[in-house]
Amino acid sequence: MSKLFFDHLVIYEEVEKGIDSVAKSQEERDELWQIVDELVHHRALGFILAKLPRAHHEEFLEKFHQAPYDEGLFDYLKEKIGENVEELLRQELGNLAYELLEEIPGIKQK
Repeated sequence: MSKLFFDHLVIYEEVEKGIDSVAKSQEERDELWQIVDELVHHRALGFILAKLPRAHHEEFLEKFHQAPYDEGLFDYLKEKIGENVEELLRQELGNLAYELLEEIPGIKQK
């Protein structure tokens, strides 16, 4: 799992507890984390591309592929979208974490 510019927005503590409660082996745990990582990645990029005007998709994706860890991408997105994408994405990824927890049997929501 490489570092992405939006990683600091994802709160994994409850998801980690959920995974730990259902994974029976390290292999299962690793597989579940890979799925979570992919879901977060897809949800984040899908959300960003839905907000970003189509004319800027290619430029954003080039910047993202050149430096996926660069938090300066939030400045680029804010300029092109005109909204606080960081906060909107934080909410979207929080919703995803909640959805993931709902899918893990035996986890009680706070």
